[in-house]
Amino acid sequence: MLKLSQLSHVLLATLVSLSFAKTVNAEPTATLSVVVNGIRHQKGEICFRVYASEKGFPMSDASEAQSGCAKITGNSVTKEFTGLKPGTYAVAVVDDQNGDRKLNKDFFGIPKEGFGISKNPTVSIQTGTPKFRDASFVIDKNTTVNIIMKYSLDS
Repeated sequence: MLKLSQLSHVLLATLVSLSFAKTVNAEPTATLSVVVNGIRHQKGEICFRVYASEKGFPMSDASEAQSGCAKITGNSVTKEFTGLKPGTYAVAVVDDQNGDRKLNKDFFGIPKEGFGISKNPTVSIQTGTPKFRDASFVIDKNTTVNIIMKYSLDS
């Protein structure tokens, strides 16, 4: 029969082994750094939404993987999103001037605030809202994307 101290050592060794096994089998994650350039205002904040699929892209939070806002401190803002699983993602950003954390549009659906989409696709009356496939990119390691803020539709 094991003594109490030997039993506690066996139990401790088992727990340590299990914790290492869990660490070894943990799914790898990555950090996404989103750099937004061309900001025209020095007030408000840039709000970010990282999408994991086309569902709701780029206007709703239906397939949102992560989101957040960053105070505007210059003509460029960077925000990091950590713990993303390998996969395909797209990012939409808004220059939120009124604090409602959404893209405000006029009667015709034209944006009244600055906006940006990963891979900087053309956004015009003819092209309409960008599709997920035109803005998506693969994350399998730490990744940086650059988005140029737009304050009007492309011609």
